[in-house]
Amino acid sequence: MPSLRRIVAATDFSTFSERAVGRAVQLARQHQAELHLLHVVRPLDLYPGMTFAPDEYGVHDEALMEAEQGRLDTLATTLAKQSGVSVHPATRLGRAHTEIAAYAQEVAADLVVAGARGENTLMDLFLGSTASRLMRVANCPVLIVRHGADDPYRQVLAAVDFSPVSADVVAHARLLAGSAPVQAVHVLGSEVEQRLRRAKSDQVDITGWLARQRSDAERHFEALLAPLEGGASIGRLVLPGFAPAAICQCIEEKQADLVVLGRHGHGGGFQDWLLGSVSKDVALAAACDVLLIGSPGR
Repeated sequence: MPSLRRIVAATDFSTFSERAVGRAVQLARQHQAELHLLHVVRPLDLYPGMTFAPDEYGVHDEALMEAEQGRLDTLATTLAKQSGVSVHPATRLGRAHTEIAAYAQEVAADLVVAGARGENTLMDLFLGSTASRLMRVANCPVLIVRHGADDPYRQVLAAVDFSPVSADVVAHARLLAGSAPVQAVHVLGSEVEQRLRRAKSDQVDITGWLARQRSDAERHFEALLAPLEGGASIGRLVLPGFAPAAICQCIEEKQADLVVLGRHGHGGGFQDWLLGSVSKDVALAAACDVLLIGSPGR
């Protein structure tokens, strides 16, 4: 069973990052973890159209970092007094996703928490948000927060494809759920979706074939959950269809406030980098918070 000892919460002082920090504080309090509050200052030489001389950038960056560190220290002091959590503020200079991932590795973080969007919304549309880039480079699990909340999660979904990362997905779902119910969800996938569509148009009954697919999934569930302590208490749900859409629909129907997925499962790799993996699609479309787990051993 994984544990939460150190949590890194990234903030740019935007509304979305405030929600992320709030969730990070709640998790740190729940798990008696220390909280690292990180703000990354974007160097002036990364902004197009700046007219400073090269030797002037460093002076302005240092002044900006000093000012932002003071702002962060004030926030950290307030959070520590309100929550009783040990809060460690830190400021870094560079590209946000790179610096967040590096800092998380430096402090051996068990979890990175970030907002779904930041303050540079227009730039995000062209370059991809910090959160989406962070999903690819961080070594530890990444929690993308959409909704602010002071209370623990109430309903958690663990989306599994029975690849090696699925055991970690379920374990982390149980960790963040605490006493809340956990539902493990498996989507049969695009092949089933295509067969169902063809069967409908050709008026062919494939009930038996679909039943065998579900039976195979149930056996995989048994192999996945049986070794886990308390695995029998985890709900199991097998769905047909296109995985991202089916998972998002399940989130809505179950009123889940957290879904946990592996960043790379079956069918990962370069094709997913180009076209978008299931985890990326769900992270972008889900109406709830999303926790992304890396490959085992990463």
